Amino acid sequence: MASAYISSDEIEEAIKWRHHLHEHPELAFEEDQTSQFIAGQLSNWGYEVKRGYGKTGVVASLHRGSSEKSLAIRADMDALPILEESGVAYASKAPGKMHACGHDGHVATALAAARACTRASFDGTVHFVFQPAEENEGGGRAMVEGGLFRDFNIDAIYGMHNWPALDVGQGVARDDQMMAAFGTFEIMIEGRGAHGAMPHEGADPIVAASHIAAGLQTIASRNVSPLQAAVVSVTQIHAGETWNVIPGHAMIRGTTRWFDAEVGDKLEERLTALAQAIATGFGCSAKVGYTRRYPATINDPRCARIVRDVAAATDILQFVDAAPSMAAEDFAFMLEEKPGCYFWLGAKKEGRNPGLHSPFFDFNDKVLPLGANLWVALVESQLSV
Repeated sequence: MASAYISSDEIEEAIKWRHHLHEHPELAFEEDQTSQFIAGQLSNWGYEVKRGYGKTGVVASLHRGSSEKSLAIRADMDALPILEESGVAYASKAPGKMHACGHDGHVATALAAARACTRASFDGTVHFVFQPAEENEGGGRAMVEGGLFRDFNIDAIYGMHNWPALDVGQGVARDDQMMAAFGTFEIMIEGRGAHGAMPHEGADPIVAASHIAAGLQTIASRNVSPLQAAVVSVTQIHAGETWNVIPGHAMIRGTTRWFDAEVGDKLEERLTALAQAIATGFGCSAKVGYTRRYPATINDPRCARIVRDVAAATDILQFVDAAPSMAAEDFAFMLEEKPGCYFWLGAKKEGRNPGLHSPFFDFNDKVLPLGANLWVALVESQLSV
């Protein structure tokens, strides 16, 4: 297996790719330069490359031998609409856009593994799937709907995310729940405006919105079992334009998270009922828009065990136990179609260690060879000659 591992020179080159991608971030479904860069590299290494899945997605395939066995490795490509404040020399050159979640590192890691796989020993087909729009826009679903599993024979699919809360050298691959399902809500409260000095002449939507925001916090604590995970978070309240006028309407936005389907149903049901009832109690009305965005990311136990076993056999990573995260991941759409495993790659930095989605975040390059070597070991293990 060691012959397929990434050399130190290749690691340095992969880090340069990562820094290039970091300088040129692209948002969901706009990853044209990113996908062109990826496709060019893979074509040079002899991969059969197909583009356009989920608009900007790339799928690269390499076949060896006569076996029909196959697996896929997925990396997400998109950046976030955040103004970078990391101060690194290769900071974003696109104002208001940055790789604040490490997808630049995921791409570079997968590319390093893809090049190493060209000299690896295996019998079957490995597919590298570069996915757009993981951040909120459902690029994983778009690739599935666009024919990813119809056009490619894929027995199992694997994904990875850097995880700053874990030490470098550690990983987590649970047998079941990894990341939560998530929904978004928007509550438009219609009241009756009035002068701020004469509140009795109106129906104050700000007061209603305040009580609704507080009331929604009772859903998880009073309507869902303490043994089940649930989150309801109000993240925006907008109302009014001046200091002496009670506005005619107010708007609340936020997110919900859950694992169990019945909990997801309960969150939507109670959120809608509470918002409308509380608004009515204050002489207002509430229109609720609720959207279920991503399902829960649930690992196949066998595939999770494979990842842990490969890591242990090669001494690349030490997998540890950890609770699932209430953050969400649209790799879930792929796991609904095929068995697979999504795991976290420890990426903690010494000293200041910004979390994912921070304007100060920068992928930890120290973990790039760990992830790449694990991908190659997984390919040789599962597509053994």
